Amino acid sequence: MLTISAACDATDPQGLVLDESALVRLAELDPSGSAGLVPRVLRTYVASLQRLLPQAGAALSANDAAALRYVAHTLKSSSASVGAQRLAAVCLSLERRLTPPARIDCPELVAQLLAEGHSACAAVEQRLSDTA
Repeated sequence: MLTISAACDATDPQGLVLDESALVRLAELDPSGSAGLVPRVLRTYVASLQRLLPQAGAALSANDAAALRYVAHTLKSSSASVGAQRLAAVCLSLERRLTPPARIDCPELVAQLLAEGHSACAAVEQRLSDTA
């Protein structure tokens, strides 16, 4: 069973990478932990980040606003569901900014998405290794 700890990344000066209340809500769906819901969701989320973050970088390089908007849209809700609220907020901002017809005029926002994405991925991987 996955236990929910007080912090994901104590070294993060901006606050927690993961909002514990989101993880608690997930854990409440599988109170005994017998279905392994939280670890499965977290592993799926990491796989999504590992697939989508490179796509975001490639979309920026190719100036492909539609592809970048797709990445932001896809990561927005999944990030919120696991408690990566800062990443979800960046994704929301980027998605709104890239509403068609759009061109990529916000490379700093894409850089923030990539940085927050890598932080969220590291925090989730740490969480998974702590509970293995």
